[in-house]
Order: sequence, then structure tokens, then C-alpha cells
Amino acid sequence: MFVKSIFISIMNDLTNMKVKQSAILTPDLAQEITHLGHLLARLRQAHKIKQADAALRAGFSRNTAYRLEKGDPGLAIGQVLRYLDAIAPGVTLADLLTQADPALAALQARESTKRVRDLTEAELEKLNF
Repeated sequence: MFVKSIFISIMNDLTNMKVKQSAILTPDLAQEITHLGHLLARLRQAHKIKQADAALRAGFSRNTAYRLEKGDPGLAIGQVLRYLDAIAPGVTLADLLTQADPALAALQARESTKRVRDLTEAELEKLNF
């Protein structure tokens, strides 16, 4: 019984020693990790991969992928790199940060609004029933 109470006491001490990473980050660093998560999400969308599929390829749960894309600072850099490799093999972290992947440019082009021109008289006439 005595050993059990000591074990419980040690476990409580260890639990209380955990530090929430977001609490010790400066606002600038928190913004950077959020931006990194946003870039990972955009890259995944550009490659038309579901979040669950990307997580499976990387070898972790969809919840971890969600946390990565939201910019959770408590995740390891190795997880970020595995997720990046699962989404776009061969793309480096530097490529991601500079948005050098052509799929990102294609996604941006798809999302950009297109200008609509006025119809010509002939086109208007065709539409006139």
C-alpha cells in the first residue's frame, strides 16, 4: 500500500510538471506556428488530399493532423516533416515556407475571382428568347 501511494504521488508530480507550449510562446512565435499549420493545410488542399488520408500516410491520427494544421505548438518538428512528406513527397520545409510548390499556385489561381466582362450585342441577342 505504501509503494502504491508513493507511485501515485510521483505520477501526480510528473503530471503537474507538464508545460503547455502555447502558454510559453511569444505572440510572434505563436503566429508563426499558426502560419505553418495554415501552409500545411493549403498544401494538402492543393494536392487534393483528405486530411484523414494525409494523417494515415504520415502514420498518425486525424486528430494529430488537425492539430498540425491548426498550429498546435506542442507537436514535434518530426511530425510536421512526416506530414509534409505524406502530402507532397520531396517538398522541403523551405519549399513550403516559400510556397514554391506549383500545386499552391494552381490552387491560388482556382480560388482567385475572375472578372466578368459585359456581353456583346450578338451574345445578348442569342440569350433573348
